Amino acid sequence: MPPASSPLRFTVSATAETFDITPARLVVAGYTGRDADAVAEHIAELKAIGVPPPATVPAFYDLDPALLTAESVVDVDGPDSSGEVEPVIIRHRGRHYLTVGSDHTDRELEKTDIAGSKAACPKPLGATVVPLPDDLSAFDWDAVRAASEVDGEPYQHGTLAALRTPDDVLARLAAALPDTDGDLVLFGGTLPLLTGRFVFGRAWTLRLQLADGTVLTHTYETKHGNR
Repeated sequence: MPPASSPLRFTVSATAETFDITPARLVVAGYTGRDADAVAEHIAELKAIGVPPPATVPAFYDLDPALLTAESVVDVDGPDSSGEVEPVIIRHRGRHYLTVGSDHTDRELEKTDIAGSKAACPKPLGATVVPLPDDLSAFDWDAVRAASEVDGEPYQHGTLAALRTPDDVLARLAAALPDTDGDLVLFGGTLPLLTGRFVFGRAWTLRLQLADGTVLTHTYETKHGNR
């Protein structure tokens, strides 16, 4: 997997320290819900609308790091794409950080090719990060509140207690893709949609609020054709 074409720059919340990273891997984790019955129900719902079930749960989609972007406007190929708020784990020189991102996906292509639908769209993420403790299990993951809006309308909200924790997902990733040592960007899964339906909107707002009040946010717009 080739590295990102240009380094990504992040600013550490509270200290304003910056660092650049050219990740060797970008992995999007899917079906990371902690409630196995709810995950199975979600897979069945997607199957009913034509989305094939994953080969494994959680599923890991190994993508081109060049898809990562912190730009405020991103290009998409057509009108049938949508985003979703995700916690994003960044591993740089052995240290882990948290930011917010969007697994923007082509929903029409997703019906026949999930990996292709994810590879077809950029992966927006915020430029501010929070360092995580060396012992990832010590971080209060369950208290983090996540939310997204599309075109000013609420789209998702809830806490990360619904998702597998970073140490859990990273351990499962290491088992599934043994060669993922080194700098890595991992999208950690998402929350259910408030309406249960995809919205193919243009303006997306993503937000994570930590237990200590720290807020990680990112906004972006999509454009395609002459839009």
